[in-house]
Amino acid sequence: MDHVAGSLDRSERRELVAASSGRIDAVIAEAFPDLSRARVQRLIADGHVLLRGDPVRKSVHVAPGDELALELPEHAHAPVDVSFDLPVLYEDADLLVVDKPAALATHGAPGDRGPSVAAWFIARYPEQARSFDAERPGIVHRLDKDTTGVLVLAKTPAAATSLGAAFEARTTKKTYLAVVDGVPSRERAVIDAAVGRHPGDRTRMAVVKQGRDARTEYETLGHDRERSFLVLRPETGRTHQIRVHLAAIGCPVANDSVYGRRHGPGEGRQLLHAWQLSVPHPAGGTLTATAPLPADMRLAVRAMGLDSLASKYSEVVPAELAPAD
Repeated sequence: MDHVAGSLDRSERRELVAASSGRIDAVIAEAFPDLSRARVQRLIADGHVLLRGDPVRKSVHVAPGDELALELPEHAHAPVDVSFDLPVLYEDADLLVVDKPAALATHGAPGDRGPSVAAWFIARYPEQARSFDAERPGIVHRLDKDTTGVLVLAKTPAAATSLGAAFEARTTKKTYLAVVDGVPSRERAVIDAAVGRHPGDRTRMAVVKQGRDARTEYETLGHDRERSFLVLRPETGRTHQIRVHLAAIGCPVANDSVYGRRHGPGEGRQLLHAWQLSVPHPAGGTLTATAPLPADMRLAVRAMGLDSLASKYSEVVPAELAPAD
């Protein structure tokens, strides 16, 4: 790419002349490595990218010599009032891993200024956040609002691309823990059932024939006949996959008001926890991070008479970066 005169201030205007052909979002992301492709796509969608003076769609292809201009709104990453902090399980120049608590969204909807991991990232890492889409800075995967546990965030666009590719290629290893209502008919099994939008309620997911392939392996660690404590390893990452799959076998996550049994006030959140995550590190090797079982799940497991399991999964395990083979 040939850059022409223009400010590199991320809150101002940038200009470039394309030196080769390609899809416009890819051309811009290559020209400005500090901008993630996701952020470029958001700028295009919001009308902040011009081709020969006119707004464009992200599917447009450019040719050598085409003149492009970007407007990066100064308010895109305005500071957010964040009155909380997150436990950091691991951090280096490329990424960080946090232990997400319950009742906290990974990111909000467009324009949402409420508490979220994304808002925390903007407040704690303002310079790194400016390289990303303002709505989802550093976010490469997500946990449901009331699911706790390990969440990895990228600190650079290059790391985001690498981590995103790993999740897409399923080279990550995710291990969850859940307290569920009932006892699975099989102690260990793989739930292989496609997941898609619920035909009667577009806000929910369901096991549907026309859905996307989804596989979840589970093992029953113990039970008290009314509830069970499971370890789960999803092979795919569909929206609400674990919750939908467990409901499909008649053992919904305890306190899951969407896919499980309706509980009364004060019953607490859905008892699902992302306990461990292994991901290929962008700089090489494999990073494994573990988040101890949170207090509410620890109490629930002990109430089932499974004290030793509650203690085992509540241990603090330091994150480990293993070298490449």
